[in-house]
Amino acid sequence: MSPQRATLRDWVGLAVLVVPVLMMSMDMTVLYFALPFLSATLEPSATEQLWIVDIYAFMLAGLLIAMGTLGDHIGRRRLLIIGAVVFGASSLASAYATSAELLILARAVLGMSGAVLAPSTLSLIRNMFQDPGQRRTAIAVWTAGLSGGAALGPIVSGVLLEHYWWGSVFLINIPVTILIVVLGPILLPEHRDPEPGRFDFLGAVLSLAAMLPVIYGIKELADDGFDWKYVAVTAAGLVIGVLFVLRQRAAPNPLIDLSLFRDRGFTASIGVNLVALFAMIGFLLFATQWIQLVHGLNPLEAGLWTLPAPLAVAVTTSVAVGLAKKIRPGYIMAIGMVIASAGFAIMTQLRADSSLAMAVIGASVLSAGVGMAIPLTADLIVSAAPEDRVGAAAALPETANQLGGALGVAILGSIGAAVYTRDVADVTTGLPPEAAEAAEGSLGGATEVAKHLPGDTGDALVTSAGEAFTRGMNLSAAVGGVVMLLGAAGAALLLRHVKTPTVTSAPADETKGEAADEPSPVPK
Repeated sequence: MSPQRATLRDWVGLAVLVVPVLMMSMDMTVLYFALPFLSATLEPSATEQLWIVDIYAFMLAGLLIAMGTLGDHIGRRRLLIIGAVVFGASSLASAYATSAELLILARAVLGMSGAVLAPSTLSLIRNMFQDPGQRRTAIAVWTAGLSGGAALGPIVSGVLLEHYWWGSVFLINIPVTILIVVLGPILLPEHRDPEPGRFDFLGAVLSLAAMLPVIYGIKELADDGFDWKYVAVTAAGLVIGVLFVLRQRAAPNPLIDLSLFRDRGFTASIGVNLVALFAMIGFLLFATQWIQLVHGLNPLEAGLWTLPAPLAVAVTTSVAVGLAKKIRPGYIMAIGMVIASAGFAIMTQLRADSSLAMAVIGASVLSAGVGMAIPLTADLIVSAAPEDRVGAAAALPETANQLGGALGVAILGSIGAAVYTRDVADVTTGLPPEAAEAAEGSLGGATEVAKHLPGDTGDALVTSAGEAFTRGMNLSAAVGGVVMLLGAAGAALLLRHVKTPTVTSAPADETKGEAADEPSPVPK
């Protein structure tokens, strides 16, 4: 029997599911431009500033798997609504925080609640869209929302900060929370594992304890360069990760069914996610800085110039869904990653005096290629999991995204930083030690130092720093392109026998273990 096709209510419900992931990903980047404003008010130390920005992503990455499994236990719609309420409350607390410590705490809770949103929404999509073709379309829309939020964060932040105080960047989450709480029970069906067993609290603790030091250590290595203490922190996280895997093998009700990794489509798709985000996130940070600092744009202008990249993702996710009807997913992913490598090739040709259009085209081609791969990986991952355990599986694409992005920033960022520091040193030799250190540390530092130098000297520093940064970006682009080509070869080889999912298991019997759930107010 062919699977049930989605109704109009399901498609409207999809819009409700896309909004929270848009909100979640926006909060990853919305503080980029607000930090100077809140720093003037709260006066955080340099360390506190880092934690204000980073604690959200750390808690998000560390709790995704646990929250995905919790949704299988208590109900995915129920957990989504709880998460949205906490997200709204912690956004309100962030907006009106009166100290750096309170803002860090509020951002930590914001990250914890954000970890609910991605797996809950993706697993509900799997439940609501039984027809494989419709499900791929729904996941493509979800993917576009996820990538679009990260791009919209700086733009929304720039607009709000021109008119309001820094707390306004958090208050925009409140109407979204109300929307989810009001419409979620009406439009979204409830799903959960009818026999979930005992929740694996030890596994959840080990998951968080593994991800936090790994992500933190990698980020600090990227920011500060090689340091044994950060290597030790990262290594400790990896050791705890091994303990987590051993726990999952022994636990009677593990957070993740490790047998899923025997499915080549499942495992290779997670790998493609990690590789694609490694290259894209690791490099697009360069492109954003190049647009803003080398060309001297204000934050809002720079944000608007980056907008074509997520729009390209929205287009190619739809193209991938159409191609999946006739072409195996591994080949589509490979094509997308080859397109992304072409975007990297364009970026290797940038010079400090190149036009903005060239950078925007390169970033858009790169993003478009990644956009062809990601929705199909998510489809293969959630399709491989039993429907009553799909919450945990739905957390893995975003976990791979977070880990891949952190690795990309660390490795590609370190390559670019090494070239920049080497090449800019020639023009900093005559500067005072503190000024030279700041100029050699980053392009932003060099730009700030140049403001306090005589005209010709300052101009020479800005020009040399822009050229050095561009050369570092060129090399990072070359490495990113090679990584993408290797990923394309891997996707084509490992997934060559994996077919596009055509059958979805029947919905779980919701009356088993879900008797307390009232019927949806709108008949299906």
